[in-house]
This record gives sequence, structure tokens and C-alpha cells, in this order.
Amino acid sequence: MNDEKWDSIDYFLKFTKPMVDMLRSADIDGPKLHLIYDMWDSMIEKVKKVIFEHEGKDLISGQSNFFDTIHDILVARWNKSNTPLHCMAHSLVPKYYHESWLQGENGIRKLAPNEDSEISLNRVKCFQRYFKDSNEMKQVSLEYGSFCSGSGYFSEPHVIEAMMYEDSLSWWVNHGVSAPLLQQLAYKLLTQPASSSCCERNWIGLFLLL
Repeated sequence: MNDEKWDSIDYFLKFTKPMVDMLRSADIDGPKLHLIYDMWDSMIEKVKKVIFEHEGKDLISGQSNFFDTIHDILVARWNKSNTPLHCMAHSLVPKYYHESWLQGENGIRKLAPNEDSEISLNRVKCFQRYFKDSNEMKQVSLEYGSFCSGSGYFSEPHVIEAMMYEDSLSWWVNHGVSAPLLQQLAYKLLTQPASSSCCERNWIGLFLLL
């Protein structure tokens, strides 16, 4: 093959690598459900960066028809697999509300989960499903408001600092006592795997022990 063909193959491998890396990471045993939403967003941004650099386009103001096509395919796939649980689990990750994370990369600021309309809509759906009692529904809504706005105990400097360096589940164990309903929900969702294959492997392992 000539150099042009090899260059095309190299380009293809570069812009598909973030997709492969994301799928591989999602299929690892362990709690990943709460990370999937951000993993998809980050993967799409990495694909965009490779394509825009290849085409010599500005990452913020540039336009790429090829990326638009790839983006539509990826978003369609995400919409097919996305569930309210992904959004609810994403909403419980403390670092996604910290200013260091919100600053983003390449001049592109990120949205906190409570600022994203899709995530907020699906979070409410989860609340309504988990908390049938109207008083509990009111209480968990108040707890989430305190959590995402950093008010009350969540405004303590050591609590805010821990958002960036502490594991999400550990953070809720250490700092979630003032939001007991939200804390219990975090215990459930922040321990879940992201793919069915992880569950299948766990069941196979259990079967072999029986």
C-alpha cells in the first residue's frame, strides 16, 4: 500500500481509539454505572479533537461535516442505551459539581448534572420510582438541592475539597449523613457495574462455586 493508504488507516485508528478505550473500560468488572455518562461525553470530545486537528479546524469555532456525521451516530447509539439510572448515578458523583471538574478542557466548560436538562429529567424519574411516599419525595428533593448547591454541611471546606480526590462511594460514606435518603441511594447505585457482561461473569463465577 502507498503512504496515503497508510495515513488513512492511521487516521481511522486514531479517531476510533477513544471509542474502543471507552467500551473496554466500561466492560471491566467493578462499579462503573455512575461513570458511563461522563465517559461517553469525554469519548466524543476526544474523537472531535482528533478529527478537528486532522482537518486543521478550531476546536471551539470550527465546523466539520465528517465529525457531525460521526457525532450523530454516537449520539443515536447513546440514546438507545441510555437509561434514567445512568443519569441518576451520574448525579450522585460529587466531583461533577466541583469547580475544578467544571472548568473542563480546551476552553470548553462542563455542565454540572443539575444544569443538564436531560440528566435532570431522568433524575426526577428515578426519584419518583424510588420514593413513592410524597414526604420522602419532598425530603430527597431537598437533600439533593443541598448537595448540588453546596449548602449546609455540604458547604464545609473539607467536604468540598474531598469531592475531587475521594472515591464517590467513600465520599458519601464520610460526608452524606445530612442527606440520609440520598446517601442510601448512593450506596445502591455507586456499586453497580455498567455492562451486562460483568453481571454474567459474576454469575458464572458463583455457579462454579456451587
